[in-house]
Amino acid sequence: MTREVAFHFNAPDKVGYACRLLRKAYRSGARLWVRVPKDLLGALDAALWTQTPGDFIPHSRPGDAEAVRVRSPIHLDTEVQIDASRGVLVNLADDLPPNADAYSRVIEVVTLSEADRAAARQRWRQYKASGIEPLRHDLKLAP
Repeated sequence: MTREVAFHFNAPDKVGYACRLLRKAYRSGARLWVRVPKDLLGALDAALWTQTPGDFIPHSRPGDAEAVRVRSPIHLDTEVQIDASRGVLVNLADDLPPNADAYSRVIEVVTLSEADRAAARQRWRQYKASGIEPLRHDLKLAP
């Protein structure tokens, strides 16, 4: 059951912010499932390889061998599946992730785009309706 939902508002761009977030999570030893829209999957995959020279962030994606997926601390996918080995779900999509309740923590990344913000407001209301009080992290105010 989801215990915490955190919205990270005002990200300059989803791919760049997701890379920084995933690097930090990887370095802390976390295992994550990342729900990525199809149009961002290739860009995020490439960015995780090349964001900082010599700083590869290990990850897997759809189509990778099961052995790779199981060993990867971060899995990118366009869908959400229940994966008991991963406690955190990062949602980069515009709608509420299915099976999100199987993850103890959900992180929603929201850009400055008005369309993205409107979709995030809808997800916020859906989380509240399910009894979860989301946390708000305003990236404009972050040090």
